This record gives sequence, structure tokens and C-alpha cells, in this order.
Amino acid sequence: MHQSTLAQLSAALESKEISSEELTRLYLERCKKFNDSLNCFITINEDEAIKKAKLADQQRAENKHTALTGIPVAQKDIFCTNGIKTSCGSKMLDNFIAPYDATVVEKMNAAGFIMLGKTNMDEFAMGSSNETSFYGPVKNPWNTDYVPGGSSGGSASAVAARLTPIATGTDTGGSIRQPASLCGITGLKPTYGRVSRYGMIAFASSLDQGGPMALTAEDAALMMNVIAGFDERDSTSAEQQVDDYTKNLNNSIEGLKIGLPKEYFGEGLDSNIAKIVEDGIKELEKLGATCKEIELPNTELSIPAYYVVAPAECSSNLSRFDGVRFGYRCDDPKDLSDLYTRSRGEGFGKEVKRRIMIGAYVLSAGYYDAYYLKAQQIRHLIRDDFQNAFKDVDVIAGPTATGTAFKLNEMIDDPVSMYLSDLYTVSVNLAGLPAISVPAGFDNNLPVGLQLIGNYFEESRLLNIAHQFQQATDHHKAIPEGFE
Repeated sequence: MHQSTLAQLSAALESKEISSEELTRLYLERCKKFNDSLNCFITINEDEAIKKAKLADQQRAENKHTALTGIPVAQKDIFCTNGIKTSCGSKMLDNFIAPYDATVVEKMNAAGFIMLGKTNMDEFAMGSSNETSFYGPVKNPWNTDYVPGGSSGGSASAVAARLTPIATGTDTGGSIRQPASLCGITGLKPTYGRVSRYGMIAFASSLDQGGPMALTAEDAALMMNVIAGFDERDSTSAEQQVDDYTKNLNNSIEGLKIGLPKEYFGEGLDSNIAKIVEDGIKELEKLGATCKEIELPNTELSIPAYYVVAPAECSSNLSRFDGVRFGYRCDDPKDLSDLYTRSRGEGFGKEVKRRIMIGAYVLSAGYYDAYYLKAQQIRHLIRDDFQNAFKDVDVIAGPTATGTAFKLNEMIDDPVSMYLSDLYTVSVNLAGLPAISVPAGFDNNLPVGLQLIGNYFEESRLLNIAHQFQQATDHHKAIPEGFE
């Protein structure tokens, strides 16, 4: 049963093949069995999950349920959960118990999902390997000597190992898509503003976006039907009609025009990855799509622009963690200055401090125009590149990551190399576009992802293409050895 998709579990619950309590206990047992080796959960919510599963069974018996009532889920530990620790993978929030639910959590609770626990993540979502967490690195179930990607590595690892049928993630510069690629699952980064950020602890406010991490595009669509929509509590939430994301999944993609950016298939891309991605694109052509080469000329500027904008916003957002109101506080401070300095110095990890310092620098007097303002101008150029491309093509396809998962500790002391691994993902966040990563094959038994980028609010189209691709291939059905 743990190998089933969300859609299959919904059908099994409806037919009474299994109860929610039985299903929840099954996943909880797997979480407890494998979490020591994967470290993908920070908190396992056993007692509360079983209690809610029993309630879900009662609701089903009384015919007061949704299609998803009683299905387990894992929440990335960046989403506030009422009465349960929300740590953001940081010592700074190790003692923080959220007094309310994030909108995403609220909506999933209303739909009847059962939260198994909170997944591990790079500290404050800053990282591409899930090695910056205060709680230790997450392991990739395909090979536990390798990273799962980040920052949503805990969610990706848990879904890939079938410890949960679905999980939430957040994507600031690729943090849903890159770990989805490295762990061999499906990950959707929605259009900026499509999913509420209320109660999602901020890293970079103009870039962050929550989304689903699942085994299939169909499952991601089912979850999007729950979490998407306008939220008046989020000032960046889009007042845009919400699609039924499952409605067009089975539509033909005959005549679809796919753009292949020459910048995505050149220097920096591993040749084996290129071959696997190209084979994936050929599968789409067999389904009736046509391809043409396009140009995104400012792609090479996306990394430097992103690593000015994101740290600037992180520096501002993380200023609230000062040891005064909530979170970590140093022992016996001498005065207010000592309280601030030591609380932040002891509470934040190395990568977070690095980004705060970069952000403070680029926002400082004398450097704002030279760095931050220039990065925002480049951001407009990148957005214009995509809009020009979408005049000729329907979607853009390419690799999700420059390579497969790398070994633990391989890049941890080389932040520049780590940043460069986000080459194909960060420009999507700078432009605010939706994108999805789907499993496309394997290189040395490590998964490879195919990325599809759409125009604004075209998640339905991306999910349709991804679903058709998954109907024609079986890469998404592969299970890591030892987790069958």
C-alpha cells in the first residue's frame, strides 16, 4: 500500500480496502523504521496523527469526507503548525511552537489530510544539499552517501522512500524542483502568488513559493486543488481564478510547441544528463509535440542576480530573530547589544550568516545602486527573455539540475560551486513563473529530472504535459533499493 499514489490511496479508502488509521499507522511505522538512516523528519507527529486518522474514519463512515480525507502527508518544517514545533531547520527556532497554522496547512487540514510530521530542511531554506540543517544532513534514499538536494530535501527524501505519499515543499531558487530531480520524484513550483505564503516562514519574500512534492503529476494536481488560491492574509497572493488542476490531465499534447534554450544545453551540463533529458524530450515529440531552439540570453546572469536579491531579502526578513520576542536567546546577556549579538551568532548557522552578511552589504549605503538595484534590473531582463520566448513556444524544457546528486560534504565548503548548481532553476523564481520537474531516467543509479517551464498561471498545462509524459514512461515508478 505504501507504494500507491495519492489517487490510488483515495480509491482504496473509498472502497474500504483500508482504513485511514491502518494507512496512517503503516506510514508512521515506515517513518520510524527509516528516519534514523535518512534523517528526513525533524518531528514525527504520531499520537496526533493516529487521533486524526480515527476522526477521518468516522467522517468517512458518516459520509462527511472529501476525496482526500484520511490520507497522510508530511509538511516541510517551514510551515507553521499550531501547537507543533516549527524550526526551519535552525537552532534559532528549535524551541518555537507555532500558535497558528499556515494557510497551506489550514487548507490541507480542512481537506482531511493527516500530518505525519515535519520534514528536515536546509536552515531557513538556505542551501542546495540539505546539509545546513541544525538537525544534521538528510540522506538520499537512492544512495545514503549522497545528498537529496535542498532546501526541501527532507520532503523529497521522504516521498522517494515512500515514508509519505505526498509532502509540501517551498521553492525560492529551485528548492522543490532540484531535490525532486535528485530524488526521482515530481515537484511543482507554482506561479509566484498562486499558493499563499501566510504562515510560511520567509527567506526571500519576492521569490518564495510553496508547492507539492509527489510521486506523480496527477498527485501534484490533486494537492494543488487543495492549496492553490487567493488569501487575503498574504499581500502577495494573486487574485486569480483557480483551475481544476486534474481536469486537463488526460488531454493530448499533439501540436504542443516546446522551446529548448541553447543556454541550457551547453557548457556546465553533464553529458550523461544531457542525453537523458534529450531522450525525455523525444518522448514528448512521440506524443505529438514539436521542438525548436530558443534563446534566453540573460541566463548566465541569473545566478549573480539571484545571489544579490535573495540574500538582501533574507537579511531583512531574518532581522526579526533577535533573541527578544521568540526563538533562541543566549544565556546571561550583559546588555541589549550582547543579547542581539550572541543570540544571532549562536542561533544561526554558517550559511545563514553568510547570506545575511552578503544581504546587509548589498543593501548598505553606497552599494545599493551598484548591486541590489542592478540585480533588480537584470531580473526584469530575465523576465523579458521568458516573455519573448513564450511568443513562439508554449512551454520551455531542459534539465532541472546540472548533474545528479553529489556526495555528502563534497561541496559544503565550496559555496560558489553549490550556488552554480542552481543554474537552471533560479531564473524561474526571478521571473515568478511556474515550473515542474519530473523523473526522466537514471545515471549510475541516481535519478535525473526533466524540467518544464510554463507561462504565468499555466500550472494546468505543465501538469497535463507531465502526466502525459508519465503515462508514456515509468521512471516515476522506480523505488530505491531497500525501501520497497
